[in-house]
Amino acid sequence: MPTSTHRPAHLTINGEPIPTLDEIAAQHFALTPWVMRTPVFERADLPSLDNTHVNFKFELLQASGSFKARGAFTNLLALGEDRKSAGVTCVSAGNHAAAVAYAAMRLGTSAKVVMFDTASPARIALCRKYQAEVVMASSPAEAFEIVRRIEAEEGRFFVHPFNGYHTILGTATLGYEWATQTPDLDAVIVPIGGGGLAAGTSTALRLANPRVHVYGVEPEGADAMSRSFAANHPIRMGAMHTIADSLMAPHTEEYSYELCRRHVDRIVTVSDDALRAAMLYLFTHLKVAVEPACAAATAALLGPLRETLQGKRVGVLLSGTNIDSTALAAHLEHARLHRTPRP
Repeated sequence: MPTSTHRPAHLTINGEPIPTLDEIAAQHFALTPWVMRTPVFERADLPSLDNTHVNFKFELLQASGSFKARGAFTNLLALGEDRKSAGVTCVSAGNHAAAVAYAAMRLGTSAKVVMFDTASPARIALCRKYQAEVVMASSPAEAFEIVRRIEAEEGRFFVHPFNGYHTILGTATLGYEWATQTPDLDAVIVPIGGGGLAAGTSTALRLANPRVHVYGVEPEGADAMSRSFAANHPIRMGAMHTIADSLMAPHTEEYSYELCRRHVDRIVTVSDDALRAAMLYLFTHLKVAVEPACAAATAALLGPLRETLQGKRVGVLLSGTNIDSTALAAHLEHARLHRTPRP
């Protein structure tokens, strides 16, 4: 990690450095052998969007199936050989675990990932495919207790899913890449769980183009960052209920929260029915199969942000697609049965 000793206070958060554009660009280059440069496709003819020019960033094509690979590789590549040889660990509903497992396999170390009992079978299978040892937990609290024990007893390095310099530096490479592909966007929409994706992406986009507006979107039943904004500090969630399990962060953290406060202009929430409808919309009009969290930005554009962004050039992030066929079919069928005409 670069030193924060000689950085102005506004370029650090509690002494931890904020990535600069030069650091993000360098990390983007460093990740070239390990992650994909994912494509952007523009559509100006989509139904219900009133000639809005939509630029879809297809991060769902990323290694391990989601944007999480960027943060996982950034963390592991920063480790010394001694730390890396001891292996890594993490807590995750699935996509982060898969990314850490994949990065560990590619870089020649081992991963022990702690996942929730409610995790998608497809994501558990993916972690095992990537040679990770999978430990199941009944709750987020138990999961973090287990991972702390793994750290203490086995010396494994904990890869945080949404906080810290290296995790945010990794997600910032997505924003940097996007800005080089479509530098003239008026706005972007990014899903928010714990805030690591939004923190990094918005930081890079704003450094590259200070005029771009950044909108975050959360599920109604897992709105940790919205509540943090309202409270003016990170918060801890109680029970959460949403089909977008990838966005169910049990709490927010100071570093990623503060970056979101600086760079995310507005956060909106969407219902589970809106997520399902967006999944069907993407399947119908883009022919892509996505998990609920991946549909969040599209749901926001079709719903609460539709009038605000009408006629503008808008970036929509498709963040991941680790969903099994049975769950996908059930969500699409639910959306068909409950479809309501769009104005």
